[in-house]
Amino acid sequence: MSKEKAPRRVADNEALSVGTQIRGSAQKLNLVAGLIRGKRAGDALNILTFSKKAMAEDARKVLASAIANAENNHNLDVDALVVAEASVGKSITMKRFHTRGRGKSTRILKPFSRLRIVVREVQEEA
Repeated sequence: MSKEKAPRRVADNEALSVGTQIRGSAQKLNLVAGLIRGKRAGDALNILTFSKKAMAEDARKVLASAIANAENNHNLDVDALVVAEASVGKSITMKRFHTRGRGKSTRILKPFSRLRIVVREVQEEA
């Protein structure tokens, strides 16, 4: 009497990877995610590798994980993968305080973000 297997969150020709604790604001991460939406997986990896944005390194790791999941877990063709979805959301926010003059203090917010990347295998059209 075991528990039923959980249904897949994505289709059979898709693979998923989620980065849950990426240090930085969701707004900045969304700018990087916009660079790779709809691109082929290999091209998206090149874009993120040579991007000057600091958030691109974390996004590249999540994309590489999605590609590895597609290859190893779902037996998809790596050369036919396209970034179908790259969605960004807020995660936790660390609160810190910074002392100021005259006995006052200000709040420092250190946000974290989530990145969800779905890669899809597309058929080559001859």
